[in-house]
Amino acid sequence: MTVTQPPGSLVCVSVGVMLGSHISPLVRSHIETSEVVFLGVADSLMEQWLMRMNPDTRSLQPFYREGTSRMQTYRQMVHAMLREVRAGRKVCGAFYGHCGVFAWAPHKAIETARGEGFRAHMEPGISAEDCLYADLGIDPGKYGCQHFEASQMMFYRRRIDPSGYLVLWQVGLAGDQTLKRFSTGAAYRQVLVDVLARDYPLDHEVIIYRAATLPLQRPRIEHLPLSQLVRATIEVPDTVVIPPATPMQADPEIRARLAALDQEMADSI
Repeated sequence: MTVTQPPGSLVCVSVGVMLGSHISPLVRSHIETSEVVFLGVADSLMEQWLMRMNPDTRSLQPFYREGTSRMQTYRQMVHAMLREVRAGRKVCGAFYGHCGVFAWAPHKAIETARGEGFRAHMEPGISAEDCLYADLGIDPGKYGCQHFEASQMMFYRRRIDPSGYLVLWQVGLAGDQTLKRFSTGAAYRQVLVDVLARDYPLDHEVIIYRAATLPLQRPRIEHLPLSQLVRATIEVPDTVVIPPATPMQADPEIRARLAALDQEMADSI
């Protein structure tokens, strides 16, 4: 027996970080041809630009309210998109950066839509991480690179390797357990610095980074000692990058095993 798929559909697309520069032709096509578009974009200029692409475009930003849990906000976003999908419409959710990176709502909306039998997928895009590698000249394959959300790293005992890069996201919200704030302050960042001081000296240089969102802007790249991170001005879009503090340690035992395998391969030829 053939199962008929319901008519509604959902695609979550990524519009990139820089206005007008990072959006792909495929993403633009999804925005222009969908019956309704929901925008998860905090930048007002980008929002206005995207709204011109489709006559039925709706901002998701009004769901954010001071004192309201972000999880409640995200669930409201998912409900808004799924309501239109269930009504049989072709729906597009357009989100800042990469819509699958630090974005709960797109993942949940796609999961829910698929669970109900609707067609749903995600289109990738340029994220702040991609911009970071380009602007700071970092190759994550050279020393390795760990990424943590700052609060998560504070709440749990994560194993840090100081011989590679450490990238901390959403440092402006570091230590928030309420999910209701839009920022935390110096006292919370002091706790973060204390956690980092387990693996890094306080005079180790760190970088505050923020990607440019307009073609004529320059990214924020500020170098300072770890100890000064407490009093620095840090907002939600800012990321903290900690370069390697120790050299990589060779593993003689593993290298010896690999050398033996190499010799076996050579002898068998």
